[in-house]
Amino acid sequence: SQEPQHSISMDKWLKKESVKTLESASVSSSPHCGKSKSNDHDGPGKSLTKKRKYDDDYIKYGFTCIGDQEHAKPLCVICGDVLANSSLKPSLLRRHLETRHAAQLDKPVDFFKRKLAEKKSDITSFISKASTDNENALKASYRVSYRVAKASEAHTIAESLIGPCIKDVVHCMLGEKAAKRIDMVPLSNNTLSRRINDMSNNVETTIVHRVKNSPYYAIQLDESTDVANLAILLLFVRYVNEGMVEEDLLFCRPLEERTTGEDIFNLTNAYFQEKEIDWSRCLGICTDGATSMTGKYTGFVARTKKVASKVSWTHCSIHRQALATKRMPEELKEVLDNAVKMVNFIKSRPTNSRIFHVLCEEMGSIHDCLLTHTEVRWLSRGKILVRLFELRIEILVFFNSHPFHLASCMENHVWLQRLAYLADIFSRINDLNLSLQGLNITVFNVQERVESLIKKLQFWESCLENNQTECFSNLHDFLAEHKLQLDQCTKTNIIAHLKGLCTTFREYFPAMSGDNDWIRNTFDDTTFSTQILNTKEKEKLIEISCDYELKRSFRNLSLINFWLSLRNEYPFLAEKAAAVLLPFSTTYLCEKAFSSYAHLKTKYRNRLDAEPDLRLYLSPVVPDFQELCRAKQAHPSH
Repeated sequence: SQEPQHSISMDKWLKKESVKTLESASVSSSPHCGKSKSNDHDGPGKSLTKKRKYDDDYIKYGFTCIGDQEHAKPLCVICGDVLANSSLKPSLLRRHLETRHAAQLDKPVDFFKRKLAEKKSDITSFISKASTDNENALKASYRVSYRVAKASEAHTIAESLIGPCIKDVVHCMLGEKAAKRIDMVPLSNNTLSRRINDMSNNVETTIVHRVKNSPYYAIQLDESTDVANLAILLLFVRYVNEGMVEEDLLFCRPLEERTTGEDIFNLTNAYFQEKEIDWSRCLGICTDGATSMTGKYTGFVARTKKVASKVSWTHCSIHRQALATKRMPEELKEVLDNAVKMVNFIKSRPTNSRIFHVLCEEMGSIHDCLLTHTEVRWLSRGKILVRLFELRIEILVFFNSHPFHLASCMENHVWLQRLAYLADIFSRINDLNLSLQGLNITVFNVQERVESLIKKLQFWESCLENNQTECFSNLHDFLAEHKLQLDQCTKTNIIAHLKGLCTTFREYFPAMSGDNDWIRNTFDDTTFSTQILNTKEKEKLIEISCDYELKRSFRNLSLINFWLSLRNEYPFLAEKAAAVLLPFSTTYLCEKAFSSYAHLKTKYRNRLDAEPDLRLYLSPVVPDFQELCRAKQAHPSH
């Protein structure tokens, strides 16, 4: 046949030594071979090239090895050149030494070993520097993200503004080389979001740990609807940390469907169970008066009392104050309504608002605009009335050129007397409202300030009965300016209003019994007569009242921190004091947080999960940046 002949005729063109070498390469896999070859069973597409290994004797030619055993490449310790694996031959290595480094040809082996040690040191230094730069870039990324969250800015601001600004400053101050290193810091939108989430989780873990370790705690919560129509529940906690009282945001979560007391309790209880927070150490709950919170059987408070036996409920004092001021005589209510209509006539029309602004500037007025009335804002009523009364002349001039059906009121002295009184009285009520806002407000603070206002109301009533108007500055100045006497009907309405305020404030703020006075009058000799302490507790109270060092501490510490400092020495008295002092008296923190939430989650960011940003913005707890960086692999921005 022809096939055998053809096969035999082709053999003479083949190098049989090469064939044998390739055949032996297909079966050789010993790690002790001087050369490593690819195997046939590596599959199709695998090259049958020779793989050479590094020998320690090659250092005498000035070469070390980089890469693993199967992919070794020679590295010249003098110039740093990296050659191919196929160059791992003594002849090729020596040729490199002779042609490139002839001056070192006769150097001893120790010379090349020293060069190798220097090269390793340089490589280690480079890797260390690169690693340090990456770690610093990671830390800087967290720091910038924290600043963005603290400023409640959009996450895109870092890459679009902060990064370029930093680079410009560094370029001007330190030069181009330093400015290029700024590019290593990851500042993209998604990166900042991840960093903020990491820091928020870190802060939340810290707060939860503190609450779990606190002997007792109290909460305040409120619900509102955001720009995306989500029902958001905010919960703040007051707890003891290292002997001091602290307040912080515990969570900000959406209510999925309804906002009933059951839904609010289920969400809160699920969070407490997830974080293993013990309900039994909860001493107080502060909410507004909504039915979902205060319902007798199904409200949040009623459900909470089933799992927290020590808990007491407090109706927010600021909400109570706002409710107490709603009632007034019909004549004064009419003045208030007409005042709001005047403001709306000017403010709701852009043209009128601009013209009035120019008019105020031309007349050299203290203010150049009116304030818009908002019923739900606590301070709105007092502020708009004061501003309206102060700009009454400008408003009258404006109405002369822009007719309005209530313009005649601005020329009616009786109407203006009533307006002046309303501006004065609501300014005083605003002062009370502001005094109830803030941190660490206790039930005693509320009682003292409300009692002060009630006594002032009674005093002002007696002053008006004696025709003394000095206690109302705007009214007094108006009467003196126009040489008028207080209108009798107006006087009657004012006295009726003051009496009504006394009555409603007493309804919403009943007088407290003196049984808890021992808490704030600890060093009064008569405090041991309280009825809520047993004999042993009264004896302990006497011991405290006679201790000079404790008396000095009482002056230097806040009331609640003073009693917490006695928790180990006088545990029963300290716990009874904490049950009165620790619960929140207002939902001020929730109201303030909702304002911050509205600033964070705008119509342009209506898909934002605001909880991480809000927690970092509101919380005084600083994230543990070192722990966060250790948990991340540091790498530069691409």
